[in-house]
Amino acid sequence: MRALRSIGELTPEWCSAALSAHVTAVTATPVGTGQMADTYRLRLDYRLPGAGPATCVAKLASASPGSRTAAQVTRAYEIEACFYEHLAPRLPVRSPRCYLSCYDAETRAFTLLLEDVGDDPVADQVAGCDPGVVDRAVDELAALHGAMWGDPALDSLAWLPRHDGQDAAWMASLVQKIRPRFVRRFGDRLDARVLDLVEFFVPRVERYLRDRPGPRTVVHGDFRADNLAIGRDRITVLDWQTAAHEPAATDLAYFLGGSLDVARRRAVERAVVRRYVRSLEGHGVLLSFDDCWRDYRRYAFGGLLTCIVASMLVVRTDRGDDLFVTMANRHGTHAIDLGSASFLR
Repeated sequence: MRALRSIGELTPEWCSAALSAHVTAVTATPVGTGQMADTYRLRLDYRLPGAGPATCVAKLASASPGSRTAAQVTRAYEIEACFYEHLAPRLPVRSPRCYLSCYDAETRAFTLLLEDVGDDPVADQVAGCDPGVVDRAVDELAALHGAMWGDPALDSLAWLPRHDGQDAAWMASLVQKIRPRFVRRFGDRLDARVLDLVEFFVPRVERYLRDRPGPRTVVHGDFRADNLAIGRDRITVLDWQTAAHEPAATDLAYFLGGSLDVARRRAVERAVVRRYVRSLEGHGVLLSFDDCWRDYRRYAFGGLLTCIVASMLVVRTDRGDDLFVTMANRHGTHAIDLGSASFLR
């Protein structure tokens, strides 16, 4: 199948080939607020009623040149397409069913056709998750991590990033270049202690990325409220363009540090980390609370790093600015609360 270069190339004939069913008509409506890709809900009519899904979601390369460039730099389209093709069928975490996954390395065109979970409300990153959602999300996180915990087969997946080695030097250089822009844009909306932490952390990014102990597995890389569809039975985890082969605690620290307001996170985080450890046991993984808590503290800087980089690479929106400010303040305070700087001194 050929990946679509734009939504204008979407036709009933293309959908018929993608879904292996005769589609007679298709309409596409933009949905979501994603800044790296363009997403549409497709409504489909078939020659034989019920021959395929009545609706599905199409995800394409962004029409914004800036977001396309960001996706090329981070390999976001390639990673998400490969995740759905190679890993999603093997993992017990709930992700949307994938009908089609295409990535053209030459043209950088990218298309996913996914199950429509639009009836399930998506959690709100700025408002923060309530306790019930936190517990269910952590159970899904344990399902994701436990399935391939320490699996050496992950080393053979060349498309799955492992953020160390040369990647560390490249990322450190990028963060150094964009830090002044980040501070100019958001400095007057950030807590003074968080601004001080940015100045401490940015020169140490390469060390942070190179020194990454802890058990590795498949991680989501952007596991947060905005990427969780809250179903009645299970949470569906969306947007796998940042999947990686990383220490498991990076996801846990990122989720709790950014998806809860500071007061709520402080009140529940030890209990939630204990729940994560117990949930891992259900997937055959034995991990002590002390080891998990140490790595949880170590990787609290991950959210701040993501805010600095992503906010300067993707297309700018008012909601995006509010999101990045909220996340930067939460993640920075998280790292301060946990004394995470001690791992970099």
